[in-house]
Order: sequence, then C-alpha cells, then structure tokens
Amino acid sequence: MPVEDSVFDGDYVTAGIGVALGPSYEGSDDYTVSPLPVVLGSFGGVDFQPRGPGIALDFIPDEEGAKLDFIFGPVARARFDRHNSIKDPVVRSLGELDFAIEVGPFAGVQVNRVLHPYDSLTAQVDVRWDVAGAHKGMVVFPSLTYFTPLSRGVITSLAISGEYVDDDYADYYFSISPAGSAASGLPTFTADSDWKNVGATMLTAVDLDGDATNGGFGLIFLGSYSRLLGDPKRSPVTAIRGSADQWFGAIGIGYTF
Repeated sequence: MPVEDSVFDGDYVTAGIGVALGPSYEGSDDYTVSPLPVVLGSFGGVDFQPRGPGIALDFIPDEEGAKLDFIFGPVARARFDRHNSIKDPVVRSLGELDFAIEVGPFAGVQVNRVLHPYDSLTAQVDVRWDVAGAHKGMVVFPSLTYFTPLSRGVITSLAISGEYVDDDYADYYFSISPAGSAASGLPTFTADSDWKNVGATMLTAVDLDGDATNGGFGLIFLGSYSRLLGDPKRSPVTAIRGSADQWFGAIGIGYTF
C-alpha cells in the first residue's frame, strides 16, 4: 500500500449513510432502527472525525512521516437519549427529556507504525459540557483506538472507551423523582457522578474495487458493546426496565474522494 499513491494524502472526505440498530434509550433492552450519517476526513490540515451525532476537529497538522502526531481541538456532540423513540411504556411515563448539545475540547496522541508501516495507535480524551440546558452536566470520554489495514481493500479499527459523568448528568438521565415514581410505579432513585460505562467498538471498511488507496465507494460495518456501571446500572430504568448490556450495530455505504 504505497503511501505516496494514497487518496488520504492531503485533503480528502469520506461521506456515508447507513442504517443502525441500537437501544431505545441508554439502559434499554428494547432496540430501534435509525439512519446513521458518517462524515470524516481532512481539509487544509484540519482533521475531522465523527462523534456519535457530532464532530471533532483536530487543529494540529500531522507531519509527514512523523512517529507521533498530536491531537487537539474542539468537539461537539448532540445527545437525544430519552428525547423520543422510547419503546418501554413505563419509562415513557417518566416523560421525554430535552436533547443536549455537548461541547468542549479533546486532545490526544497518535503513535504511527506500531507493528508495521501502515498501522497506528491513538489515545485521546474528550471533555464536554451541555450548553443546551438539558442535563447541564459534564462528560469525560477517554478512548484508545488501534487502526490497521487488513489488505489493500480492507481497513479496520478497534477502540476501547469509557464515559465518566458528573452529578448533573447522572441525575438527569438515571434518577427517579417522587413525581416520576408516582407516574411510573418505579422506585425513587438518586444517581450521582460515576463511570457510566465501558465498551469496545469495531469498525471495518471494505473498498468495492479492492483498493482503498484510490478512494471511491466502500461498505462500512460497525459493531459495539458497552456495559453500564455504577448508578447508571443500578437505576430502575436500567435494572428493572432495561439491561446494563448495550449493543449497537450498523451497516452503510460511503464514498471517499
């Protein structure tokens, strides 16, 4: 896979659309189908990558041939958890929640050529605050991602990650107030700051002409598993009405140019 012939040198964009199957809400054991748009790439030395329904911008240009690349920039993510599509009637009786918009910085470091000339290992962390007035809290999202091509036409990555949430976030999504208890029949519960979950995600892209370096169309496969922890796991919306085991899968098609 000669680097000098790659579409990924300089500016490029990968845009795609897919269909995803995921929990009705975080902690649910009901699943819903939804569209999944994907945009990532690099333009003018700024790398951009998806963040759920959101985006992260890396403003530190990568140096060609460098062993280490540093990462820093802003990140923004929308969160629609329990805003709609709540399949469980008991949880739905607690009422729909407002959608959140989380913004903040992210930073990290990428180590290139770990096991061979074309792989990388990236450690990074997001720190985001809700600015839309929904949960009004903070989320810390560390991750470690290994990326490698499996062949000239197949690339894959494996990431492990976790989320730490503060009192405001935990209370908004996982507490049950006396009024909520009366409406739903669930016991009252107070959720405090905690590690919300840990999980792993695998993404694989298969170029349709067998050569990922020249761009064009490709298929995208995404699968993830996460396990809720602490008070989010103990909350009645999870422990009584849902599950701490959370699965997510998606398939789509993308175009790189």
